[in-house]
Amino acid sequence: MVYARSLVFVLLSAVAGGYAPSLAAEDTALAAVDVSEFVRRDTFKNIKISPTGEYLAATVPRDDHTGLVIISRATGKSTAAFSLGKNTHVEQFTWVNDDRVLMSMSEASGERAEPRLTGELFAVDADGDRLVNLVGYRVEGDSTGSRIRRREAERVAAYLVDDLPNDDQHVIVAIWPFTEEPFARAERMDVYTGRRSTVARVPVERATFTTDNQGVVRFARGTGVDNFSKLYYRAEERDEWRLVNDESQTGQFEFVLGFSPDDQLAYLQTEYPEGPDGVVAFDVGTGERKPVFRDDDVDPWRVIRETGASHAPVGLALMDGTPRTVFFDDAAAEARLQRTLEAAFEGQAVLVTSTTKDGGLSLVQVSADTNAGDFFLFDRETMGASRVISRREWLWPEDMATMEPIRLEARDGLELDGYLTRPRGAPEGRLPLVVLPHGGPFGVFDTWSFSDEVQLLARAGYAVLQVNFRGSGNRGRAFYQAGARQWGLAMQDDVTDATRWAIEQGIADPERICIYGASYGAYAALVGAAREPDLYQCAAGYVGVYDLQRMYRDDSRRGKSSVTWLNDWLGDEDSLAGRSATDMADRIKVPVFLAAGGEDEVAPVEHTEAMAAALQRAEVPVETLIYPTEGHGFYDEQRRIEYYTRLLDFLARHLGGARAKAAGGGE
Repeated sequence: MVYARSLVFVLLSAVAGGYAPSLAAEDTALAAVDVSEFVRRDTFKNIKISPTGEYLAATVPRDDHTGLVIISRATGKSTAAFSLGKNTHVEQFTWVNDDRVLMSMSEASGERAEPRLTGELFAVDADGDRLVNLVGYRVEGDSTGSRIRRREAERVAAYLVDDLPNDDQHVIVAIWPFTEEPFARAERMDVYTGRRSTVARVPVERATFTTDNQGVVRFARGTGVDNFSKLYYRAEERDEWRLVNDESQTGQFEFVLGFSPDDQLAYLQTEYPEGPDGVVAFDVGTGERKPVFRDDDVDPWRVIRETGASHAPVGLALMDGTPRTVFFDDAAAEARLQRTLEAAFEGQAVLVTSTTKDGGLSLVQVSADTNAGDFFLFDRETMGASRVISRREWLWPEDMATMEPIRLEARDGLELDGYLTRPRGAPEGRLPLVVLPHGGPFGVFDTWSFSDEVQLLARAGYAVLQVNFRGSGNRGRAFYQAGARQWGLAMQDDVTDATRWAIEQGIADPERICIYGASYGAYAALVGAAREPDLYQCAAGYVGVYDLQRMYRDDSRRGKSSVTWLNDWLGDEDSLAGRSATDMADRIKVPVFLAAGGEDEVAPVEHTEAMAAALQRAEVPVETLIYPTEGHGFYDEQRRIEYYTRLLDFLARHLGGARAKAAGGGE
């Protein structure tokens, strides 16, 4: 249950000693790359200050799980530590009162797997006392140690709705029974005993809830087997629910961002038939909607909330090439603070992650394309900021490559965006290029942020091209839905068009281009090499899906809503014939490198084995790296080092970039 002492000491020494970066390295554009610098785990993931400012709580990643550590600010010593077993992560955590933390858990079968909330809630005091498994499927088990109090097991999942700032003993949670199409209910839960009482039931499956500033559940949003969203509202706790938006009728998806301080307005993020999402103010008395904000290009990315008891939405962060913020009222205290911090940390993204109850101290995250993240403690009285810790103090930002936002036009006129990263100090002229389509694919999008993989490739001397093809998020409903049933078709054309754009712009050497990706990106890499045999000199796929009919059959077993989703977004099983990468192996004319994990639950290893066999039958040169005990992305640091060493060697042989340093420091 408790973290290894060495890992806790790494975090504590960083907190106590401040920022101690390594000396900036000399310009070594084509020198051998120290892969270990880029695969090494962050010192921590997220960190929050307690309401009194007495403690810091932080999530700390290890090879195959993530735990939580609580630190006294006065002593710099750990007062509590918690973790579970393999593939389990403290995904979210909240200070629910001055000295108690509530944690929600997730599971992920590999580094690239999207963490899935398990519905388990744990709570612990800041001094490590009263550690309780409040709700969850393993509530009867003792795998986490005898200190965890046992409770009666239930076949339900729980998700935090409201931490009730004015109630130190209770929170509001959503409870989902373990059924295929669960009807959720909202319950008030004691954070010490786990006892619960129902406060809301709703007439829609898989509901999420929104409370007002008094902790009353006022909105519920859910979806049935048709996967259309329905939004319900009620004025009081005992009132009947009324439907205020049905996606199947309006053609738009709406969800609640929060209430105004007086609870008279609810802020909704709303889709439109064309263009990005906007924010509207919904008058709960009259039902009238009034526009509050809508950007010309991008969706709201993150909500900025009032730091007082109401947590009312006061502004938005947008990912518009680089991050920027907008406020509903520029005179608001949060707006003034944000502008002050942005001026102090010019050129970086600034996020206030937590604030003490009296508003005196705020924990501020500062990050950029070249910076994995620093945390500062900001004192509002002195207007001064002191560094607390850096996620990766061994990486010097001045050594990293910068990301340049790009825009281009697809062959059918659709505007695409993305990023180009050139090696630091790259000479003028054309460069070897790695095209890196993202995974997902739907709703996911590349952002201006630190990426260890992009930085590794740039350090090896490659320009890196990322494009948000149709179906990606952040560009509104029409752009998102333009990717429906377009695996291997228009989505693939977008990646091809971006590659040709890089050639036309004089960025890429047309004789030195490789396409590489993970998960869906691996599919796009192999299909790209098949459809454009003269465009790429090599292709690489990591934990990929390559057989779409196999994917359809596997995913359709998860329930009726999964079948609906597959038909709507992937296509029915018959339509997938000929669109699998495995069906196109004989069209690939360039060398291929494939890597996978034998325990991958997202893209089972059979996909990679089938792809490799199809390439071998077509006499295409193929190299493989399969670890039987890894999942959807490799957790083990030494295996990650071996994987990226193999990848850099593969790219070097076909594009001419740098290789990895040998374990002893040589090439």
